[in-house]
Amino acid sequence: MKKQPSLLFCVLMDVVGYATYALPFLGEFGDLLWAPLSALVFYRTFGGWKGALGGLFNFAEEILPFTDFIPTFTLAWLWQHVKEGRKPVFNLS
Repeated sequence: MKKQPSLLFCVLMDVVGYATYALPFLGEFGDLLWAPLSALVFYRTFGGWKGALGGLFNFAEEILPFTDFIPTFTLAWLWQHVKEGRKPVFNLS
């Protein structure tokens, strides 16, 4: 089993994906460059079938217009965190 990435790393990866919107006229071109790189990083970070499937989803999310708002890395971190039975991220009680 791969070591789980930190939440900070996952949030930063999602922020980089959102950053393409900050560049007027270059945003969608930036997505063309970022999508394959992001998918590769996702695969290498999470590994196995989750990394492969998540990498494909991440690629589609980055390459398709108006879908950059999905925090793919953070959702994958949360899924692993909950699945492994770790302590809750937020204690609401």
